Amino acid sequence: MTKEIINTDKAPAAIGAYSQAVKVANTVYISGQIPLDPAKMVIVSDVFIEQAHQVFANLSAVSQAAGGTLNDAVKLTVYVTDLANFPLLNQVMGEYLEQPYPARATIQVSALPLGALVEIDAVLYLP
Repeated sequence: MTKEIINTDKAPAAIGAYSQAVKVANTVYISGQIPLDPAKMVIVSDVFIEQAHQVFANLSAVSQAAGGTLNDAVKLTVYVTDLANFPLLNQVMGEYLEQPYPARATIQVSALPLGALVEIDAVLYLP
């Protein structure tokens, strides 16, 4: 199988040695997205809910560049610096995803790149 590198200027450019996403057959692996404004490459806010919205906007942009939508997600891994924001995370997720929701793991970490409060990676299945 060949792998296709997915890239879009509607999501932040990679800030390291990785691709925004890689597509292999019908599966798309989206790298962790943090709340960077793709045009300015800065964190959008220090408010969790605003950061979460930007992360989902970035994930959506990469999903579209791969030929899908966030509703094609089968697995999300969420990293937060404070699990107290879990209810806000669920609220924002509900605005971007439809049922049936993807599988998900949420992990509290001590720090994220550039001081972000949330980072999410995704796996999509495109039928």
